Amino acid sequence: MKKKFTLSLLGEKDWPALLLWFGLSLIVAAKELLVHNMNNYIIFKYVFLHVRGQQPLYIPYPEYFDVNMYGPLFSLIIAPFALLPDFLGAMLWVACNAAFLYIAIRQLPLSRIQQNLILIFSSHELMAASSYFQFNPAIAACLILSFTLILKGKDFWAAFFIMLGTFTKLYGIAGLAFFFFSNHRLRLIGSLALWAGVLFILPVLLAPAGYILNTYREWMAALVQKNTKNYQFEQGVVMQNISAMGFIQRVFRLPQLNNWWVLGPGMLLFFSQYSRLKWSTNPHYRLYLLASTLLFTVLFSTSSESPTYIIAFPAVCIWYVLQYPTKWNNALFIFILIGCSFSHSDLVTPWVKKNIVIPYAFKAFPCLLLWLIIVYQVLRGQFLRLKPV
Repeated sequence: MKKKFTLSLLGEKDWPALLLWFGLSLIVAAKELLVHNMNNYIIFKYVFLHVRGQQPLYIPYPEYFDVNMYGPLFSLIIAPFALLPDFLGAMLWVACNAAFLYIAIRQLPLSRIQQNLILIFSSHELMAASSYFQFNPAIAACLILSFTLILKGKDFWAAFFIMLGTFTKLYGIAGLAFFFFSNHRLRLIGSLALWAGVLFILPVLLAPAGYILNTYREWMAALVQKNTKNYQFEQGVVMQNISAMGFIQRVFRLPQLNNWWVLGPGMLLFFSQYSRLKWSTNPHYRLYLLASTLLFTVLFSTSSESPTYIIAFPAVCIWYVLQYPTKWNNALFIFILIGCSFSHSDLVTPWVKKNIVIPYAFKAFPCLLLWLIIVYQVLRGQFLRLKPV
C-alpha cells in the first residue's frame, strides 16, 4: 500500500513520458560523444573561453567547425558546463536543456494527460536537437514560460525569460506576442526594460564593458551576414533556411526571391489573429496563439535548421491535444509527425531524404500547413467549439 501511494505522488502515469523525454536525449548524446561528435558543444564552450580571453566571438577557430551565432550573454549560461570535462559538461548540458523544456511544458494550462502526450510526441524532436547539443530546447522553454507566467500574473519573471531568450538567440523576442494576455501591462513593460538592462551588461562579469559592447555590434553584423548566406541553396547551403521562405524558394526555384514576399504576408496573417482579442481570456484562444507563435518563430526565420524544430513541434502537439479525435485531425497529425519530426531521421529512406526532404526543405511544409490552419481556425472562431481544457 505504501509503495502504491509513493508512486502516485511521483506521478505513476508520467513514467513513459519521462523515460522517452530524458532517455532518448541522453542516449543519443552519449552516442555522439563516444564518437567525439560534439562540434556544437565545443562552439558553446569556447564562447565562454573567448569572452574570458577577450577574443572575437564571430570568426572561425581551428578548435571547431562553423561559427558561433549566440550573444555575449550566452557565455554566462554555458560557463558552469564549460568548466567541466567535456563528456560530463556535454551530458549535463543536454540534461539541463531537456529538464528546462520539461518544466516549461508542465506549466501549460492543460491536463496531466495532455502534457504527457505533448512530451511523448515531442521526444523524438528533442532527441534530434540533443544529438546536436542544441540550445533550442531552452529557447522553446523561454517562450512557453513567458506565456504561462503572464497568464499567472508573474509579469516580472515572464519579462526575464523573454529577455533571456532575446539576448542569447533573438528568438525570445517572440514572447512579446503574449503581451495582451497580461493584466499588468505597465509592470510588464517596466520589467522588460529592467531585465534588458541587467542582461545586456551582465557579461561584464567576465570581460570589460568596452569589449562586451563591441561584441554586441559584431553579433548584429554576424547575424546579417548569416541571413544572406542562409538562402544560398544553389551554392550548396541546404541544411539552413528550413523555413517557409526556404521551402517556397526551393520548390519554385526562386533563389533570388526576396524574403519579404513571404515574411510580409506571414506577419499580416499572424497579427490578424489579434482581431479576436475579445476572447483573450478564452483558454483555447490563448493556447492557439501560443502554438501559432512557436510555429511562426521557426517558419519565418532563415536561420531555422532541422534541430530548431524542437521550438515548433510542441506547438503541433498543443494543437493536437486540444482537438476532438476525428479521422481528419488524426490523419493531419500523423502526416506532420512523419513529414516534420521523422523526415530527417533514419525512419525515412536515404533516397527520400536526399532527393525530397533536404533539397526542398520539406520539413517546413507540414508545419506551415498547420500554421495556416491555426490562423484560419482563429479567424473563424473555431477554437470556441473545442473540448474543455
